[in-house]
Amino acid sequence: MASSNIDLGKLFKEVSKAVADNQDSLNQADTYNHDHGDHMVEIFDVISQAMKEKKNADPADQLEYAAQLLRKQSSSGSAKQYSEGLKSAAKQMTGKELDANSVITMLSTILGSSAGMASSGSSSSAGGDLLGSLIGGLSGSSSGSDGLDLGDLLTAGMSYMSAKQSGKSDLEALTGALVSGSQFAGESDARAQSTELVTSTLLSALTAMMKK
Repeated sequence: MASSNIDLGKLFKEVSKAVADNQDSLNQADTYNHDHGDHMVEIFDVISQAMKEKKNADPADQLEYAAQLLRKQSSSGSAKQYSEGLKSAAKQMTGKELDANSVITMLSTILGSSAGMASSGSSSSAGGDLLGSLIGGLSGSSSGSDGLDLGDLLTAGMSYMSAKQSGKSDLEALTGALVSGSQFAGESDARAQSTELVTSTLLSALTAMMKK
């Protein structure tokens, strides 16, 4: 069952709004077809529609339905990758409740992150607990495991530490860590930009929900 504070439909609706607001800039960043922003708007409109239609379902069922609907309604390369990520995330979320750890693991998997895939459906890995603890710190709650130290931070990824050392906030550093591990990280500027936008928007919405 879903946490009373975390709503996947609302999370993806915020992302849908963000990509719509940045549609033109994403199209401009796409130097090949000039339509990446159009595809991203379509993708998250479909995902938001799926979440709305399955608002009373378990998270795993919501994600699986979103994957199916996206495969049917969108044929872009980005849509195919997000559909596959949603399908994998659905398997991971089976039988799990929505909390900071599970949502961040879900996001990591949707983005095709090696860290998310390596957790094999467990949101209690060191990386998952670290990310959940960071979100907990941002929201004033404690969702991660106790006893996380510098060693856990280093294990979770040098990108986070590097970002923090350069003066970035926890949210910015967490966004960078997730984006750097995604399947889109080494692709076009347009996909890199959209991945960062999706990640930062969802994390911001998540922290806002957890503060309620």
